[in-house]
Amino acid sequence: MDLAPWSRKEFFLVVWFLLLSLTCTLLVDVTHSAAHPDTRKVFIVYMGDKPKLDIPTTTTLPLHVNMIQNVVGSSNIEQEPLLLHSYKRSFNGFAAKLTVEEAQKMAGMAGVVSVFPSGKQKLHTTRSWNFIGFHENVKRSTVESDIIVGVIDTGVWPESASFSDAGFGPPPKKWKGTCQGSSNFTCNNKIIGARYYRNSEPFLKGHIQSPRDSDGHGTHTASTAAGNLVSKASLFGLGSGKARGGVPSARIAVYKACWSDGCSDNDVLAAFDDAIADGVDILSVSLGPTSPYDYFRTAVTIGAFHALRKGILTSVSAGNDGPDLKTITVFAPWCLSVAATTIDREFVTKVQLGNQKIYEGIVTNTFDLKGKFYPLIFAGDAPNRTAGYDETCEQGSLDHNLVKGKIVLCDEKNGDGAYSAGAVGVILQGRSVADVLDPLPRPASCVGLDGGSSIYYYINSTRNPTATIFKSTEGIDTLSPYVPSFSSRGPNPVTPNILKPDIAAPGASILAAWPPIAPPSDDPIDDRVASYNVISGTSMACPHATGVAAYVKSFHPNWSPAAIQSALITTAKPLSPDLNPEAEFAYGAGQIDPVRAPYPGLVYDATELDYIEFLCAQGYSTKLLQTITGHKSSCSSKTNYGALSDNLNYPSCTFLLESKLHQWGFQ
Repeated sequence: MDLAPWSRKEFFLVVWFLLLSLTCTLLVDVTHSAAHPDTRKVFIVYMGDKPKLDIPTTTTLPLHVNMIQNVVGSSNIEQEPLLLHSYKRSFNGFAAKLTVEEAQKMAGMAGVVSVFPSGKQKLHTTRSWNFIGFHENVKRSTVESDIIVGVIDTGVWPESASFSDAGFGPPPKKWKGTCQGSSNFTCNNKIIGARYYRNSEPFLKGHIQSPRDSDGHGTHTASTAAGNLVSKASLFGLGSGKARGGVPSARIAVYKACWSDGCSDNDVLAAFDDAIADGVDILSVSLGPTSPYDYFRTAVTIGAFHALRKGILTSVSAGNDGPDLKTITVFAPWCLSVAATTIDREFVTKVQLGNQKIYEGIVTNTFDLKGKFYPLIFAGDAPNRTAGYDETCEQGSLDHNLVKGKIVLCDEKNGDGAYSAGAVGVILQGRSVADVLDPLPRPASCVGLDGGSSIYYYINSTRNPTATIFKSTEGIDTLSPYVPSFSSRGPNPVTPNILKPDIAAPGASILAAWPPIAPPSDDPIDDRVASYNVISGTSMACPHATGVAAYVKSFHPNWSPAAIQSALITTAKPLSPDLNPEAEFAYGAGQIDPVRAPYPGLVYDATELDYIEFLCAQGYSTKLLQTITGHKSSCSSKTNYGALSDNLNYPSCTFLLESKLHQWGFQ
C-alpha cells in the first residue's frame, strides 16, 4: 500500500509482537490561546504527583491560591474568583483564570510541569456483543460484581432499566466515592457513585445541574460497557432484542464532565482526580481533544497516566476525524485507544419513486410514510434567493415556499436545512451508502451518489416527480467487520513507532440506553421520546473495549493495566486490509475478541518505571519526571534518545523505514 499522501519517502513496517518508541519534547506552550493578551482565560497548571502523605491535602489549596496571588497580585484575586479547580486527590495542579503573561510566569515557577489552555474536548459519538462472539451465556467470574467501571461523559439516566439494581448487593467495600445527588437524582447499588463538574463556564439553558444526563451520550456509553440485560429493547422497533453491557454485573460510577457545548479540559481533569481516588477499576473515556498535543498537555493523557499509577486502565476513543491518516488525537501508550468497526446488522431504508423504481439506502429511519407519495424536488431548484444558490440543504439555503410538504434530494450529509424549511423528508446523496448515518428527525434515506444521480435524472425528466420513503428494515452487511470512514486513523503523530489505535471494536449502529428527555437525533425539531437509541462513533467502540477490559480484570484482579491492555491487543482478530486500505493504522491489532482476551498466553507487562524510562527516551528530563511521579529515579545516561531503545514492553510497534517499500504486516 502506498502511503504517499502523508510522506514521500517514509513508510511504516507494522510488526505484531512488541515494543518501543521515538522522541518528543515537553512543551509548555501558552502563547497560542489568546488574541488579546490581557484577557483572562482558563489555564490548567499541572504539577505532577499529588502531595506526599505527610503533607495534608488541605494545604494544597492555599498553595495554589498563593501561586496565583504571586503572579496576578492580591488585588486582582479580590476582584474575581480566579481559582476554578484544585486537583489534589490523585495528582497535583489547578485550573485558574489567567492572562497569557500570567500563564507564562506560572510556567516558570518551581514544581510546575506544564501550563496549557483549558480547551474543549469533544465527544466521539444488542447485536454488537453477539457479533464479536460475546454471547449472553459466556463464562462469568464471581468477582464481576466487585468491578467498578468509571465513565467520564455527559452523565447518566439512573431510572433506565439498564441501570436497575435489582439483585445487586451493597457497593464493594473498596469504594470511596460519593453520590453528588440532588432533588432529581439518586444513586443505587448499580450506579454507586455520581459527580458533575462545570466550574469555568455558566450553565446554559437545558443544562441539568446534577449528574443526570440530558444529552444521551453518557447513558449510551455507560450501558454499553456495563448495562444490565434488558429484553425487548429497540428504537421504535428497530434493532429489537436484548440490550446488555459487556459486564452486566459490574457497578458503574459516573463523572459528568461533558455538556451540550463540549467537555472543558479543567472539568475532565477534575473528573479523573476524583475517579482515581474513588477507587474505580477501569475508566471509559469517549472523548478527546480536537488536535494532537504533547503527552502532558492533554487532559485525558495526564489523567490516564495517574490512573495507570493506581492500577487503573483507561480506555479511550480513537476519534471521529477519519479517514485521513494521522487524525488520532489520544495516543499515549498507557491508554487503550479504540477504533470503530461495523457489525453485520445494517438498517436499510428504501426510497420508491413515482415510476415505481426502488433505491436502497443506509440510515436509521424510524418514520413510516405508509406508502404515501409526496412531491419530489432537488434542493438546487429551491434556493433561498437571499442566501444565494445552494443545493446542499444547509440551514437557510432553501425557499420555504418551494420545499414545504415535499421530499427533497440533498447533496448535504444530514439535510438539516430541508427539515427547517418544512420538508416532509430528505434523500441524501452526499455520502457513501457504506458509511453510517445516525437517526434523523424526519423521514430520510442515504442512497449515495449513484442512486442520487438516477433520482436527479428522474426529477428532471418527469413533469410531476413524486417519491415515498419507507421505514428502515434490518439487513445483513456481509462484509463486516470493517472500519467506517469516520474512525480516526494513525500513525501516532508524536511517537510514531507506538502503533495507534490499539484495537477496534463495534462502533456503528449500536443500540444502547437513552434518556427519554433527549431526542434520538440532535435536531431541535425532533420530538420523539425513546428509551434506547441507535448511534455510531468511536465513542460507542470505546465502552465495548472497556467492558472487555473489565471482563478480563474480573478473572485476573491483580493484573496491571498494561497486562490487561496487552491481553486485548494480542488476542484481537486480524481484519482484512482489502476492506481497510489504511490497514493497521485503521484497526490496530484487529477486532477485539472478548472470549479469548482473558487467556492471552503471553503478556507484555509494563510498570510505572517502564513508562518513566519510555518518557526519558522521549527527551523528558529527570527533574520533570521526578515532579510528575514523585520518584527519585533518574533517566539513565545510557538512554539512546531518538532510537528504538526505550525498552517499553509494548505488544505492538511500527518501524519507520527510509524506503519506498510497501507496508507489510506480521502476526
